[in-house]
Amino acid sequence: MRKRNLIIWGSIIIALVLQIVPLPIQADVYRPDWVLVVLAYWSMALPSRVNVGVAFITGVAMDILVGTTLGIHSLGLSVSIYILAANYQRLRNYSVWQQAIIIGLLSSLYHLVTFWVQHILTDIYFQIDYLWPVIASMVIWPWVFWLLRRTRRQFSIM
Repeated sequence: MRKRNLIIWGSIIIALVLQIVPLPIQADVYRPDWVLVVLAYWSMALPSRVNVGVAFITGVAMDILVGTTLGIHSLGLSVSIYILAANYQRLRNYSVWQQAIIIGLLSSLYHLVTFWVQHILTDIYFQIDYLWPVIASMVIWPWVFWLLRRTRRQFSIM
């Protein structure tokens, strides 16, 4: 049981690290939402273990790592994962490509929520560059899905 929880938390920590790895300025605009994608997989696969509470804790960790106002990412992740967790039985039946579109919608909601909160707090303005991670998250979803599903089956995580 402990080993299985360590694998779930390990994948979330890897996603957090991938979220803050320094990239060149030209590539940083296209950075996918690694944390959202990993949380989305685990909340669809194991909704009783990975839920809104895990998303909130992970969001607080992401706020600390990125250096934003405490609660911005946790609110965005919590809202996105709540919507996903409320519909996980339906979303499981979709193909991976249809799920990628749903991940894109959830990613756009996540960015919209974080933008709104940052706009209220710091008066930033919307730029189209904020939406590139949505496309990147949709593109990486099939590979992340395949990798995490293979890991889940290999370690018999249920």
